[in-house]
Amino acid sequence: MHDLLLRNVRPMAGERCDILIKDGKIAGLGAYQPAAGTAVEDGHGAIVVPGLIDAHTHLDKTTWNMPWHVNNRAAILRERIDFERENRLEIGIDPHRQSMRHAIGLVANGATHIRSHVDIDPTHGLSLVEGVWQTREKLKGIIDIEIVAFPQSGVMVMPGTVELLDEALSQGCEVLGGIDPCGIDRDPKGQLDILFALAVKHGVPIDIHLHEAADLGAFTMELIFERIRANGMEGKVAISHAFALGMNDYVRVGKLIEEIARLDVAILTTGAPSANVPSIMRLKEAGVRVGGGCDGIRDTWGPWGQPDMLDRAKVIGMKNGLRSDHELAHVLHVVSQGGADVMRLEGYGLDVGCNADFTLLTGETLAHAVVDIAPRPLVVKGGRVVARQGKAIVEMP
Repeated sequence: MHDLLLRNVRPMAGERCDILIKDGKIAGLGAYQPAAGTAVEDGHGAIVVPGLIDAHTHLDKTTWNMPWHVNNRAAILRERIDFERENRLEIGIDPHRQSMRHAIGLVANGATHIRSHVDIDPTHGLSLVEGVWQTREKLKGIIDIEIVAFPQSGVMVMPGTVELLDEALSQGCEVLGGIDPCGIDRDPKGQLDILFALAVKHGVPIDIHLHEAADLGAFTMELIFERIRANGMEGKVAISHAFALGMNDYVRVGKLIEEIARLDVAILTTGAPSANVPSIMRLKEAGVRVGGGCDGIRDTWGPWGQPDMLDRAKVIGMKNGLRSDHELAHVLHVVSQGGADVMRLEGYGLDVGCNADFTLLTGETLAHAVVDIAPRPLVVKGGRVVARQGKAIVEMP
């Protein structure tokens, strides 16, 4: 825990003030003189917002700072999954080293929290999770990492995966993942029944990748809704991607969103340019919790992406066709407070008593900050400066 006086900043692009931090928490907003021994930083009039949050990513997958990976494969989901599982070690994707690189990049660009899905399958057992656990421990106090036990290759089609998921949750993974019950496992009832039983057993929330589009995705959502009601898991389930909510059927989507709001299902979006995505403004109007994530960046699936949630905010905003200032401010909300709402983070925000986790942004307004995407002047975690001008205090391995 650290004491700090951050001078001359504009919380949420409002009036200039100082932020006083004691024992790693916000102690006051106003005008202050530094006490003896208190570190002082001048914000030079920058905007200050709560720390950015990558609420949907894959720390174990990136090839960041590795030799260029030549990708000549078809963009077919099952083929990409299988190639990565069978070749990642030969390629040299060490889960600890690469997750360090990814996470440190996020720190440099203003993130203070991560939710990472980490692959679990019979080929690798829990070795990939163990690598990310090492990263979480090494970066303690610099960024918080929540780990999702993620059956990327499937549940029903990969014997032994259920037992590995059970073990991973017993050992400390905070969230249970899932993926395309129809498209990957071809057994939606079997997969979903197992996932909900595991979640109830371990008392953890669920976050399911749902790439299934249109009517197929809507059907799977309805099966998820049934199990939420049957297991009393309202408010404890998230659907990532949720491409079915981007289908061209306004009435059908509206009914799905009504049920999502009623059951307090969270939605995670990456603004995927190659797919139909949920409307973040329509979800906002319905009162749905929505977070954002950079997903996989520069990996065996594709070359795109940056470890930067402002860059991802730009992708989400452009994919949603957003232009007005209040819409762009909401995009910033999705990659900050929205992620905190999805992850149920305590002490998040800029109020007195909140954890001193925030980042400074350039620009005149929140909308300007989103489109400017300039290096973050300062990033603070628990009252400690962890990055300056786009460079973290720890070096990438």
